[in-house]
Amino acid sequence: MSKILTTNTKLFNYMIHKIVFTNKSTISIFQPLISNKNIIRLMWSEPNCKHCESKGKRCGLNNTASKEVYCFHKNKQGSSTALVTTGSILGSLFFILLTGAIYHIYDSYILKKEKEAIIEKFLKDYRALKPTRYSYIEIKRITNNFGDKLGQGAYGNVYKGNISKEFIVAVKILNVSLGNGQDFLNEVGTMGRIHHVNIVRLIGFCADGFKRALIYEFLPNGSLQKFINSPENKKNFLGWKKLHEVALGIAKGIEYLHQGCDQRILHFDIKPQNVLLDHNFIPKICDFGLAKLCSRDQSVVSMTAARGTLGYIAPEVFSRNFGKVSYKSDVYSYGMMLLETIGGRKITEDLEENTSHVHYPEWIYNLLDDQDEMRIHVDDEEDAKVARKMATVGLWCIQWHAMDRPSMQMVIQMFEGDVDKTPIPPNPFASQTRRPRRNGAIATTRQLTQDLDIIEEVD
Repeated sequence: MSKILTTNTKLFNYMIHKIVFTNKSTISIFQPLISNKNIIRLMWSEPNCKHCESKGKRCGLNNTASKEVYCFHKNKQGSSTALVTTGSILGSLFFILLTGAIYHIYDSYILKKEKEAIIEKFLKDYRALKPTRYSYIEIKRITNNFGDKLGQGAYGNVYKGNISKEFIVAVKILNVSLGNGQDFLNEVGTMGRIHHVNIVRLIGFCADGFKRALIYEFLPNGSLQKFINSPENKKNFLGWKKLHEVALGIAKGIEYLHQGCDQRILHFDIKPQNVLLDHNFIPKICDFGLAKLCSRDQSVVSMTAARGTLGYIAPEVFSRNFGKVSYKSDVYSYGMMLLETIGGRKITEDLEENTSHVHYPEWIYNLLDDQDEMRIHVDDEEDAKVARKMATVGLWCIQWHAMDRPSMQMVIQMFEGDVDKTPIPPNPFASQTRRPRRNGAIATTRQLTQDLDIIEEVD
């Protein structure tokens, strides 16, 4: 047993002397010492690296045979890679934090401002739904002491004004000596509840003692009266296509008054002078001083006196012998305005001339009936179709009996439909010696209408 241990010990001693351990920092040789008690002891020998470390280098044995120390440069590849990786991570993290901070600032400041602007615009528009009351001193400031006069009417003068640099208005100063103030109350009370693209907007009013004024949105192109078809008015004539759009817009505005409000509104003064055009020639109905209110489920209103402008007044408004006053009275006024617009002569001029000549609507009818030479200015066949459609609609609207007139909803359908499918109505002004054409047209229209129930006015 002892012999075997001795042999193994010698063999191990030999092997230890031949083994060399090497790493990146040191090269060491393990020397075993065998004591008499057969115990193996290892002694670790390492080089002195202080000299190399003072130069910022690393050290090791020059070779395996000697203990000479060799200094060599440190390998920086690992540290450089680590620095690049660390920098990339920190840069990405900084970018994410910066993006989050910018979004937070945008969300908390810019978006907040946008939301506040939206709310302010809504509140401004909401406040504008109801007219604002102004003092007479404010009216003088708005109109620059009445320095820019736009026009003059039966109820007062109209002046241009500025509520702000961007907000231009038209201010009507009412003549207090006319009437008992009911027209003023009608205008404010009626227009305060109307909001439609084809109805002029009432911005505010003044009721300061005996001083009364109405403030409207400013419409730069003035009234429709300036743009009617006339040989003397070719310079301002809008053209038949645009005139058709204007007529359709007015019809939509009246239809809104009759059907779109909480209470039915009867205007009673539809005429070219009471239709204003904005910068895009969109028509807007104005002047509600003669308006009347009634409930939507009924159609007829009782009146103690005629109201409106001579020439545009429906027969039943002028005389009860023609029937009951209803929303169809506005339809008649609209029809007369339409005929005047395409015919080129004022209805009022027709009334002032000798009554022996052909009545204005009958003249239009004769043009459609091919009994008179076409004296309405048209450039091509398309214009002729538009003029014919407008004349046909106008003649339907001025039928003597209210039940024979279409509603404004039917008028819109006729404007938007094919002219060839709209029959020419009978001529209500024809002499008894002439036989009216298309006798079945009246019966067709009467089938589309119903009896009108009388109701009292709504104050």
